[in-house]
Amino acid sequence: MSTPVVPPSMTNSYGIICDAMKDVGKLRAGQVPDGEILMENQRRLNKLINYYMTQGLKLWLLQDTNVPLVPPLSAAQGVALYTFGPSGTNPMPKPLRVKFGYFLYNASSAQAGTQYPLIPMSYPDEYQTLSQTLQPGSVTSYAVNKQQSTLNVYLWNPADAFTASNGSVHFVFEMPVTNFTGLTDQMNFPIEWALLLEWGLADQIKTGQPLAVQANVSQMAAKYQAALEDWDVEDADTSIQPDQRTYQGYGRFK
Repeated sequence: MSTPVVPPSMTNSYGIICDAMKDVGKLRAGQVPDGEILMENQRRLNKLINYYMTQGLKLWLLQDTNVPLVPPLSAAQGVALYTFGPSGTNPMPKPLRVKFGYFLYNASSAQAGTQYPLIPMSYPDEYQTLSQTLQPGSVTSYAVNKQQSTLNVYLWNPADAFTASNGSVHFVFEMPVTNFTGLTDQMNFPIEWALLLEWGLADQIKTGQPLAVQANVSQMAAKYQAALEDWDVEDADTSIQPDQRTYQGYGRFK
């Protein structure tokens, strides 16, 4: 095996890979992985990170994004679609999802500083069955259509001239984690996640090891994932109650 070219660290790609290989018995004391193994395991590590993004809320990835509203094209046609991603109408890394949205009046309006929540709608079941989707008015709801390269958000109603000039929509997005591209890259996780990435990667590369080793690695990976998912929650107590923003029955006018 070759000599190391980067210093190991608890939170960089190289250190996580080396620790994972030692945990699973594929790297002994004094040894270092060669370049091919490092590339292969960094690829696996990035895949694992992208998978973890689907497992529960990641609080440090929430981003409140101000979205200026586009004035209507005419009295009968507003702009409903806003896209988010590298090629979107709002260029940015593609968000994973919208956690919630709200409308905020700007400083120059009569209701400066006040805000109200927006009601999420199902894109295929609710939004697409509305009889009017382009009639300008006050923004009350939104629907999300997830695409490969963009997150598409439809506003209902699309903003009229008064709404567009007096405030903006804010979406709280869950953003993706930045993947590793180099061996010295620091992880885009709080430091308490280092053990989970280490043992999660060890679980991915355990093939070919003794069954007892494989079982222990799987157990450790599951242990740290459960602990971190329990930790990564809101500190304030939460309670479940009916959503008073929606109407009774199937209540939204269409």
